Amino acid sequence: MKAVVLESFGDAEVLRFREDFPDPSLPEDGVLVEVKAVALNRLDVWIRKGALPVKPSLPHILGSDVSGVVVATGSAVKGFAPGEEVVVAPGLSCGVCRECQGGRDNLCPDYDILGLRSRGGYAQYVSVPARNLIRKPEGLTFEEAASYPLTFLTAWNALVNKGRIAPGDRVLIWAASSGVGVAAVQIAKLFSAFVIATAGSEEKMEGCRRLGADVVLDHYREDVPTRVKELFAEGVDLVLDHVGRATFPKSARCLRKGGRLLFLGTTTGGDVELDLRSLFVREIELLGVYMGRRGDLFRITELFREGKLRPVVDRVFALKEAAQAHRYLEESRHFGKIVLRVG
Repeated sequence: MKAVVLESFGDAEVLRFREDFPDPSLPEDGVLVEVKAVALNRLDVWIRKGALPVKPSLPHILGSDVSGVVVATGSAVKGFAPGEEVVVAPGLSCGVCRECQGGRDNLCPDYDILGLRSRGGYAQYVSVPARNLIRKPEGLTFEEAASYPLTFLTAWNALVNKGRIAPGDRVLIWAASSGVGVAAVQIAKLFSAFVIATAGSEEKMEGCRRLGADVVLDHYREDVPTRVKELFAEGVDLVLDHVGRATFPKSARCLRKGGRLLFLGTTTGGDVELDLRSLFVREIELLGVYMGRRGDLFRITELFREGKLRPVVDRVFALKEAAQAHRYLEESRHFGKIVLRVG
């Protein structure tokens, strides 16, 4: 099959387009999906660089967010048939442990993300468990459908499950032009929150306004904590931070007493300094977020079907242009998601 293969760790040039990579196997509980589109995530970059504690076996295929068409099913699979258009839920778990059975599959001891240790969707075909399939919303293109699973699931878990967002809450979303950022803005507005978004250019700031952000700040030119306190002297209820070292202490300063800091990424690094006294005296909650419950993706997909959430695709590249797409992602030139067209 055609695939973009990671044969060594390094810069974008290590991604090799091949036309003769072996097709994936099909276990009895699995489904073979012909990939039509696959979206990029920052996770792909960290894996490609070998920067994570968990490293895949090489050669490896990246890609967590997949949409496509079922071409074959394992002997034990029920409910899906060849020809059906699907979206792949990217979280992989054992399905039988206490956490999985309790609907908290992202806490499974064997939890994986498609394209992290398992081979992902930068390829003509991908094999996944049948329980990871969701029928594609009819109104979305394959490129649009591939753009939402990982980021919207993570943002939903952060704001809804961990953050307990409620109407009227004041929410600060850092780097809201990113994939998870555009998801978070939409979800927060869905729950009738007041959204303060940050972005790094006027073009991206205008994009955040179009998504519904109430106030948009330039995180390069403005002192965000000062501006937040000018708007709300007591601070905000929730901060969503996927940036890390550069923003984390500022995030804590923006919160009101009893506020909740939702952190889910370390783009600028994971080592931070905090005044713990300020946190416990103000009863600040620090809530780590890693992906989300697979079941929540069904609700998110319904919201896309209903038109209450919408995909934000910045640019589409051909599969063989994966290296170029990675460079584009690392330059942070995008608003929303970058997608590879495969089929």
